[in-house]
Amino acid sequence: MTSLKPIRIGTRKSILALYQASEVQQKLHLLGITTEIIEITTDGDIDLATPLYEMNIQGIFTKSLDNALLQNRIDIAVHSCKDIPTKLAKGLSLNAVLERNTPWDCLVLPSKKVSIDFTKSCIIGTSSLRRKLQWVNRFPHHTIENLRGNIQTRLKKLDQVDWQGAIFAQTALERLKISSHHYTTLDWMLPSPAQGAIGVVCRQNDPATLEICRSINHTYTNFCISVERNFLAALLGGCTVPIAAHATINQEQLFFKGNILSLDAKQKCEVEMSFDLDNIMEAGVLAAKEILERGGKAIIKTFRPSF
Repeated sequence: MTSLKPIRIGTRKSILALYQASEVQQKLHLLGITTEIIEITTDGDIDLATPLYEMNIQGIFTKSLDNALLQNRIDIAVHSCKDIPTKLAKGLSLNAVLERNTPWDCLVLPSKKVSIDFTKSCIIGTSSLRRKLQWVNRFPHHTIENLRGNIQTRLKKLDQVDWQGAIFAQTALERLKISSHHYTTLDWMLPSPAQGAIGVVCRQNDPATLEICRSINHTYTNFCISVERNFLAALLGGCTVPIAAHATINQEQLFFKGNILSLDAKQKCEVEMSFDLDNIMEAGVLAAKEILERGGKAIIKTFRPSF
């Protein structure tokens, strides 16, 4: 498979985003596709102080790349799938997902620290409302502080302040091979829908690029994150609503877990379901209906009164 001109890969400028773009680039090179990487600044990279859930902007890390795609300045946009809105801009579609890495979050300790006493009062850093509420639900005597910025910025701040730890997506540390800080996998904390997967967004009116991108799609990962994203969409979720989801496929069945917590972290509504692979397209919506019936609707209405 070849292309007559290089495929222009759009990406954010952070080290992690560039790594993700290079992963897509390498897969395309294996197909004989020439590429070039084009770096674009997004709104989410400009304001690094405000917690994401307070900014209330859908697609804060993707809008600038969407515009570049629609203006034909790039041919594809590479994102962390968890940052891609469930409803994309008109004319765009998510056409490839790479094989998923670790979906879990992890607790990172300050440099030279290797343990934490969870029974004591602790200060933990994160800008994610989902992480904050799941943490406080488990450790109500802990305090959460806002932590924004790229991986290096957040690690530097963690070492400068008197905090006991900070929550990161583990796949980010693994991709960048960061070994300067000790971290522990938080496999009890359900991740953001589609966390750990790299997605490729294309223009729908570009059939040649669509075909190329489909050739690097990892089918099982796409199935799982589609269920998670459908669950999120059915609940009208986003950065301002703390919805978590995780789907896996094993022995021709899809296993799904999801949850949502109240703003005071005292109420937690969960759902666990399994589906035959023939019902994957309905799984996310069915799981959303189940969690709403179990009390999730009342929780969501505290975030979105018109829900």
